[in-house]
Amino acid sequence: MGDSFRIAIVGSGPSGLSAAARAAELGLSYVLLEAEPHLSNTIFRYQKGKHVMAEPGVLPLRSPLPFEAGRREQILSNWAKGAAALKLQARMASPVTAIAGQKGGFTLTLKSGATLTAEFVVLAIGLQGNIRKLGVPGEDAPFVQYQLDDPDEYQDESIVIVGAGDAGIENALALMDHNRVTILNRDSEFTRAKEANNAAVIKAIGSGQMQCLYKAAIAKAEPAEDGPGGRLTITTDSGEVTVDCRRVIARLGAMPPRKFVESCGVEFPSKDPNSVPAVSPNYESNVSGLYIVGALAGFPLIKQAMNQGFEVIEFIEGRNVEPADTPLLRAKFERVPHWGDIDAALLTIQSRVPVLAPLTPLQLREFLLDSDVRTPAPGEALFRRNDYTDSFYSIVEGTVEVEIDPADPLNIVRLKAGDFFGEMSLISGRRRSATVRAGDDCVLIETPRRSMNKLINSVADVKRVVDEVFIRRAIQTHFVPNIDAAVLAPVVATARIERFRANDVLFRQGDPGDCLHLVRKGSVMITRDVGGRDVVLAYVPAGQYVGEMALMSEGLRTATVRAAVATETIRLEGEPFKELMDREPEIRDQVARTYKDRLTANVHAQHAKQEGGVIGFLLQQGVGEATDVLLIDEGLCVRCDQCEKACADTHGNVSRLDREAGPTFQNLHVPTSCRHCEHPHCMKDCPPDAIRRSASGEVFITDSCIGCGNCERNCPYGVIQMGVMTPEAPSLWRWMLFGQGSEPGRHEPGYNPDAAKKAAKCDMCKDLTGGPACVRACPTGAAIRVSPEDFMRVARTN
Repeated sequence: MGDSFRIAIVGSGPSGLSAAARAAELGLSYVLLEAEPHLSNTIFRYQKGKHVMAEPGVLPLRSPLPFEAGRREQILSNWAKGAAALKLQARMASPVTAIAGQKGGFTLTLKSGATLTAEFVVLAIGLQGNIRKLGVPGEDAPFVQYQLDDPDEYQDESIVIVGAGDAGIENALALMDHNRVTILNRDSEFTRAKEANNAAVIKAIGSGQMQCLYKAAIAKAEPAEDGPGGRLTITTDSGEVTVDCRRVIARLGAMPPRKFVESCGVEFPSKDPNSVPAVSPNYESNVSGLYIVGALAGFPLIKQAMNQGFEVIEFIEGRNVEPADTPLLRAKFERVPHWGDIDAALLTIQSRVPVLAPLTPLQLREFLLDSDVRTPAPGEALFRRNDYTDSFYSIVEGTVEVEIDPADPLNIVRLKAGDFFGEMSLISGRRRSATVRAGDDCVLIETPRRSMNKLINSVADVKRVVDEVFIRRAIQTHFVPNIDAAVLAPVVATARIERFRANDVLFRQGDPGDCLHLVRKGSVMITRDVGGRDVVLAYVPAGQYVGEMALMSEGLRTATVRAAVATETIRLEGEPFKELMDREPEIRDQVARTYKDRLTANVHAQHAKQEGGVIGFLLQQGVGEATDVLLIDEGLCVRCDQCEKACADTHGNVSRLDREAGPTFQNLHVPTSCRHCEHPHCMKDCPPDAIRRSASGEVFITDSCIGCGNCERNCPYGVIQMGVMTPEAPSLWRWMLFGQGSEPGRHEPGYNPDAAKKAAKCDMCKDLTGGPACVRACPTGAAIRVSPEDFMRVARTN
């Protein structure tokens, strides 16, 4: 038998190195085992010159070793000096192949065959040995790599970075000065990145230093037939594209080394390959005496990992030190003192809220740092029907009341502890579908959209739970709100979420009617072939459904349905849904009414081809993703430009409207003005988060705008301008009659030509009574603002 120690620390990343430093500082018997010939292989393998951030900034550092934001080389140097000063007992090039035993009697086997024993084991091995690959044909092609060591080695190359996390962003930023860089993001935002990286990549994309393909994924990688590089086939919301490049660098993260960890006796909470081992608040696993810290415990941030390394030694030594985030969490829980201490509060939340059950205690702590604990008064409106808010709520105690029918306040559904709500608007981007009020003794966790999306995207079990509840509630919302969930179970079990790019077909005219689609996100258009020409019959936004006509008639599809914009639907299989209608006559009656209304509308639209042309025109202009759009009836417009003048007068003399610009169909004109998209393109790339959506739906820009121009570049409709606000509007008559103000052609007093330009866009005059100034100023009533629900009315009157 080899040497014996009190503590064996496996892995010298930030958490393991910090644990060893604390053990050395306390004079304990310990050994640090590292598989590589150098300390901290994770940081060592960072690209040369990489700037390493010290996040989360709100946390203090607990470690005998120094750490602050800086270059990779400086951090490694500081750690090496600290390790030398503490005379760390480290064994390099000593990979551990097996760990057996429990508290007081562990045996560790090294690759060399040597063994050693320890009373306690700290597993700090990270994830770097299990790199996630592309998972498509060509993932191991010669021009595809999964690591970037030295960005300066690459000059004047076309490089595609795959991955929108911190590693991918940092690689892209390091390469963009001397190469042509494109970064692929599966999402529409960089939700998984640190705030500083998020701001930096958005700024780089906005300035043209790199390109970004959002909602994009590689389908195939093909090496070039002659020479280096290759071709990528990439799927996007707007279709499939091919990209030739010299190099692909995929930074897709890593998966826990599950096989090795399970061989040590450690259990995982689920079969999800991305799940991390469950550990106690003291970092102890289910194996007594075996502790897990750092990235393997679900915390890849360096400062968090170093704090855990320090704390785990304290816990082993019997000192119940508070985790560094405890004061922050304690402040959040002040409203619920009956929950007890932090550990008890976390246990209460996790035991009562199933959607948060898949999280480890450490992941739950991080989640709560981004959330608010609320104790609303009974009857308080948490949000109202038609609000444009998008936070997510989990009920920990008490109840909430969902008002189903605004005309009948007694028609409510009660949600109890353990339920969640707000997911419909979070996913669809549309208005709230109901008013929700707090019941008695209500305790809620309110989570911002960005944080909830991050959780959904990173924990598969959370996404599964949210999707299942979304499907069930969508069915209830569309058909019978108070129906028991058990009755819907057969339909929910066969339902699935489908995604469509713009212009993709959900089903075609003449297809069998085998399913129903609930539009969960985006919008669709219904068309019919009439005399060899597609006639647009209807526009269906998120929150409605299509496909019921063939189900009710038992015939073939009478129309084609295609996505107007990137769209998600819930596909309900026909047979289970028909059985549900047979069991629940109320559902059949409701679907029959929709069927009758749509049949009548389709017959009308087929004969009024002009109406279909107007609908098709509106959808071609992107109105399918709008929530409010300005339209002008050219038959009434006298070109007085009072709409533009009114807009400028109410917005610092920078008009948000260009009346003449924009397309026209017959008498219907779509001027250049904000459409207040359901998922605003301008909002996703704003470094200071200056673009917001009010509860009543207006997308507006706050005073925190820094003038970066990203929103102007990202808007596909050209409705954002960069301008300098002035204190008062110029007046020709005031200058001519009274000599006041500036001569025409000159700037007004207070105008500063050197002032930074800021973004300006329509905010629908949200702070003015009476509604948008452009509409109020129109002398002939030609200008109107309409919501999706009004599109059909506009189409029928033009």
